Amino acid sequence: MAGGLMALLDDVAALAKLAAASVDDIGAAAGRASTKAAGVVVDDAAVTPRYVQGFDPSRELTVIRKIAVGSLRNKIVFILPAALLLSQYAEWLLAPILMLGGTYLAFEGAEKLWEKFGPGEHHAAAEPVAADGGADHEKTMVSSAIRTDFILSAEIMVIALKEVTDEPFVSRALILAVVAVAITALVYGAVGLIVKMDDIGLHLAKKSSAVAQKVGRGLVVGMPIFLQVLASVGIVAMLWVGGHILLVNADELGWHWPYETVHHWEKDAGGGTVGWIVNTACSAVIGVVVGAIVVAIMHLVPRRTAKH
Repeated sequence: MAGGLMALLDDVAALAKLAAASVDDIGAAAGRASTKAAGVVVDDAAVTPRYVQGFDPSRELTVIRKIAVGSLRNKIVFILPAALLLSQYAEWLLAPILMLGGTYLAFEGAEKLWEKFGPGEHHAAAEPVAADGGADHEKTMVSSAIRTDFILSAEIMVIALKEVTDEPFVSRALILAVVAVAITALVYGAVGLIVKMDDIGLHLAKKSSAVAQKVGRGLVVGMPIFLQVLASVGIVAMLWVGGHILLVNADELGWHWPYETVHHWEKDAGGGTVGWIVNTACSAVIGVVVGAIVVAIMHLVPRRTAKH
C-alpha cells in the first residue's frame, strides 16, 4: 500500500515537472514570438494615444480600457481561431497573408509621409482626434480604434504564429493566447501611462518639493514632444516592419534575389549592429517604395480620374 502510494506520488511529481517544463517552454516560445512582432507593437502603441486626445481626463483611462478589451476580443475570439485553422490546414497561406499585412503597413507609413511632406492639400482632418462630444462620440471613437487595432492585431498574431508553426496544435493555441494577453497588456498599459503622464506632471508640479515641481513641469512640457516623437517612431516602424515582412516572405514564396541581395550587403557590413542597420535601412526603403506605389494608386489615380 505504502509502495503504491509512493509510486503514485512519484508519478504526480513527474507530471508536475513535465507541466512546469511545458509552461516554461510556452513562455519562452511566446517571448520569442512577441519579439518578432515588436515593430508592429511599437506602431500599435504609437497609433492609439490620438484616439483619446480631447476627452475629459476623467474618461481617458475608461476609453483606453474599452479599446484594450476590444483589442483582446479581436485577438482571442476572431484572429486566434482563424490563425490556428490556417496553420493546421492551409499553412501555405500564411506568407501571402503576411505580405498583404506588410503592404498595408507600408501604405500606412507612406501615407503618413505623404500627409506631412506631399504637395497640395494635406489630410490632417483625417486624423482621428477626439473631441468630447458625449457617450455617442466616445462609442464612435472606441469603435474606430478597435477597427484600426484589428489590422495591427492580426499582423501581430500571424507574425507570432509564423514563429511557432512547428509546435503541436495545443501548444500553438496556448502560445498565441499568451502572446495576445501579454501584447495587449503591454501596449495598452503603456498607452495608459503615456496618456496620463501630463496629469501626473500637473500633480507633481503642485507638490511642495522643488524637485517634484521641476519634474512635474518637465513632464507637462515634454509629453507633447514625446508624443510627436512617438508618432514619428511609429511611421518608421510601419515602413521598416512592412518592408521586412515583404522581403522575408517574398523569399519564402520563391522570389529570392531581394532577400539574398540584402543579406549579402548585411554580411559585407560585418554583421552585428552595423549589419542590422543595413538590413533595417533596406527594409525601410522597400517599405517606402511599396507604400508609395499603393499611395499613388489610392490617392493620385482616383484624383486624375475625377478630373477627367
